[in-house]
Amino acid sequence: MQIPVVRNVLEANEKMAAHVRRQLSGRKILTLNLISSPGAGKTSLLERTLRDLAGEFRMAVIEGDLQTDNDARRVAATGAQAVQINTDGGCHLDSNMVLTALDSLELDGLDILFIENVGNLVCPVEFDCGEDAKVALLSVTEGDDKPEKYPLLFNLAKALVLNKVDLLPHVDFDMTRARSFATKLNKDLSVFEVSCRDGGGLDAWYAWLRKMREEKKAS
Repeated sequence: MQIPVVRNVLEANEKMAAHVRRQLSGRKILTLNLISSPGAGKTSLLERTLRDLAGEFRMAVIEGDLQTDNDARRVAATGAQAVQINTDGGCHLDSNMVLTALDSLELDGLDILFIENVGNLVCPVEFDCGEDAKVALLSVTEGDDKPEKYPLLFNLAKALVLNKVDLLPHVDFDMTRARSFATKLNKDLSVFEVSCRDGGGLDAWYAWLRKMREEKKAS
């Protein structure tokens, strides 16, 4: 049974998320909420994506961390817009934080907005940030049973990026098992096996981004 205070917080967040979504959708901006455990490679994936697709799309990133602006500085080094949100101990971003961050971005002409959420597989999933889609990241240095242990994220995500596949020879990770758990939860889940270190598999991820962007423009 969900206690009333939690329900009220989520309902308030949903109302603000709808406002964020209207603001971004009115400009046809594709907004993706990246969610993973700490160290799964969200920032590395963004660095590669922002550099490789810089000639195609105008992109920006909202960075969520408990402390520091380390990741925002890495993103900004690619030439993309970046704004940092420090939650000061909070385990997730919410729609009000995102709405405030939008004031620091030049939204006119923007094609894709990435929200890099705080590293956590639980709380960020429950808080809508006004995104078009959630993207789950899972690295091969983690357990291949993460989709089974944390089902809500993989059930709600539109894409799963299985990252650091260049390390597969050196870790005990069953790719088939991870895929099976995830796709059993979500039969429509798009799955990409990538290495941000050597670029393997990124072309398929980029093709998915292009498809999502075209769908957003046509909506």
